[in-house]
Amino acid sequence: MKPEPSPASMPLVAAQSALAAEHAAAYGYGVIGARTSGARANEAREAYGGHLARRDALVRTVRELGGAPRPAEAAYALPFEVRGSADAERLAAEIEDRVAGAYSDLVRAAEGRLRREAADALSAAAVRAARWRGVGVAFPGLTERSEGARTS
Repeated sequence: MKPEPSPASMPLVAAQSALAAEHAAAYGYGVIGARTSGARANEAREAYGGHLARRDALVRTVRELGGAPRPAEAAYALPFEVRGSADAERLAAEIEDRVAGAYSDLVRAAEGRLRREAADALSAAAVRAARWRGVGVAFPGLTERSEGARTS
């Protein structure tokens, strides 16, 4: 059984999780960029750059909170095979949902400036997910958790 983190360490734990989500998003957008063209390729490049910037900010945040930032994995398993642009768009929406979930946890755990930054990142991920999917969700960042609760 894994011990629960103390309330004081919750922001660090959530920041590390958000950092891991940003690492995975950057990897995923490399795949997405290779499978899209035109305007969608431009959207993928912009999202990739945004995720790199948030990743770098989270590295600094983790250090400020007294932690050692987790490095990126060499590769990440994708949730499905990405054969073409439709699959790439679906992957982008799923990546953004996962990122939103990680930032949702950080919003709950943090206070002050970090909480505002996490809320901004959550909002940005939700907007990107809606653009990729073509429709938004009622509670961005909570969708994945509610689906998991229904299946357990």
